[in-house]
Amino acid sequence: MNIIITVSGPPASGKSTYAKIISQELGLRLFSTGTAFREIAKKLNINLEEFHALAEKNYEYDIMVDKMALEEAKKGNIVVEGHLACWLLKDIADIKIYVTAPLNERIKRLMEREGKSFEEAKKEILAREKSNKKRYMEIYGINIDDLSPIDIMINTALFGIEDVAKILIFIIKSYLSKKNATIGNIRKGLC
Repeated sequence: MNIIITVSGPPASGKSTYAKIISQELGLRLFSTGTAFREIAKKLNINLEEFHALAEKNYEYDIMVDKMALEEAKKGNIVVEGHLACWLLKDIADIKIYVTAPLNERIKRLMEREGKSFEEAKKEILAREKSNKKRYMEIYGINIDDLSPIDIMINTALFGIEDVAKILIFIIKSYLSKKNATIGNIRKGLC
């Protein structure tokens, strides 16, 4: 099996959660652009909001992390998670997954995860969305509101974490079964 799966979505939509579950369930490597960004911010001794502001002025950080994601993806057998992953890897990814949830649900998740007030969480999410959208358009000419590269889109607020994971794993395994059957048929035809 050689597969490349991308998981994208807005802040606090469940990208990291589902990318991790998928990678563990299928025995795939995991690359998280969010983790890479946080590691850079930590090295620079600034918080994530400050780092996003810096990244808006200096695109080298986005380009560096995106190159890392592309290089890891080319090795195969990986789940690449990040806001831009589905667009950045659209030509090489087998399955491109977009997870989302209503704004209020994402605010609630961020509040619980990071102990922020409603207003702080809302401000952070909206600022990150605006920053990401601006940078991706300016750097790559990618409009992340254009969801045409996406293969699977799911509202993670509709189901529990385990149910969303089961749905995604089922779809991926179905894809792999079809892919393996096609490869088997091609091999039979060549013999």
